[in-house]
Amino acid sequence: MDWKSSIIGFKSYLQLERSLSANSVIAYEQDIQKLASFASQENINKTPLHLDYNDLVSFIIYVNELGLGARSQARIISGVKAFFKYLLLEDLIQDDPSELLDGPRLARKIPDVLSYEEITQIIASIDLSEDHGHRNRAMLETLYASGLRASELIDLRITNFFPDIGFIRVTGKGNKERLVPIGEAAIEQIQIYLNYYRSKLKTIQKGFEDHIFLNRRGKMLTRVMLFTIIKQATIKSGIKKKVSPHTFRHSFATHLVEGGADLRAVQDMLGHESITTTEIYTHLDSEYLRDVMMTHHPRNRK
Repeated sequence: MDWKSSIIGFKSYLQLERSLSANSVIAYEQDIQKLASFASQENINKTPLHLDYNDLVSFIIYVNELGLGARSQARIISGVKAFFKYLLLEDLIQDDPSELLDGPRLARKIPDVLSYEEITQIIASIDLSEDHGHRNRAMLETLYASGLRASELIDLRITNFFPDIGFIRVTGKGNKERLVPIGEAAIEQIQIYLNYYRSKLKTIQKGFEDHIFLNRRGKMLTRVMLFTIIKQATIKSGIKKKVSPHTFRHSFATHLVEGGADLRAVQDMLGHESITTTEIYTHLDSEYLRDVMMTHHPRNRK
């Protein structure tokens, strides 16, 4: 099997079996294209089925010498590992030469967290007398109420909104669906927006009839527009932190865990496959951790 056919097969595997998003598939493909280009430049006259561990180590050294950051290098190594896992699953190779590859250690980046008071302050700064004021408030209430990703919020559908039982159905990464609880404040704001403002839009473009949040032209909002709305509300509130949709998501998870929520439940609500990913969102201060220990450790109980 040559490079071209193996990359085509790899793309199909990522799309069909792993259900990765289009952007993720493109990123993985580009990583393997880099490996193929390196093999050509270095006159490594081997098909991908015959590369060995030393060839891959040489490739990683080459990537490092390009001056790429640790995060970019780690992503490339992840792509290479996924590629050889695919070849192994297809019985095209007997041993995985990437198994012992080790990438640069990455420090976990803890996003900013907003206090409940800061969340309230930002939401309260939205002027409900302005065009789309109620829409913007409903969006921010929903972000904080359910911890959605930006893409999940702007793609939220009316047919996936169940106010009677307090849930929304969300389509997350890899087109995986999950049910997420939504609080009364967010439900109320969505219903006000749907009943009194969205219903009065002059035109709703074909294909967007089921989307909850629409722009003035009757189309789905863009991620850029959502970021802009949050940035403007943050500036107006007087809060100096850098706030994005992800800040609301992180604050949602942090406040739940600090309030005693089970980490597995938070994992399900956020749509994380791994509990390790969820742990990034549990940025608990030392005072809170000490309180937990003093309250629950048997030696400290009175």
